[in-house]
Amino acid sequence: MTKVIIMYRLRDDVSKADFERWVRETDYPAMRGLSRVANFETHRTERLLIGEGHPSVAYVEIFEITDIDGFAAEDMPGETIQTIMRQFMGFADAPEFIIAETIG
Repeated sequence: MTKVIIMYRLRDDVSKADFERWVRETDYPAMRGLSRVANFETHRTERLLIGEGHPSVAYVEIFEITDIDGFAAEDMPGETIQTIMRQFMGFADAPEFIIAETIG
């Protein structure tokens, strides 16, 4: 199973409460409704385990995708993801999208 990991901070004009409400009410239902998305969670970073300072990002999203090629070819250009992405980009500041595979 392929993981898609998204790391980002919120834009300065976005409140944490508004964003997290959107995640629960809009993002989760839409993205979890896609057949190739086996699991999807958004995590708010809290602190560093080791060292001083703050995490480099405020949020980390982890998707488990059953068919990354089908997801990229069919789901990504589809209305559901395009709508969610337009909304998401209004919240997120310079998100980094990473494709990862588990080392077996």
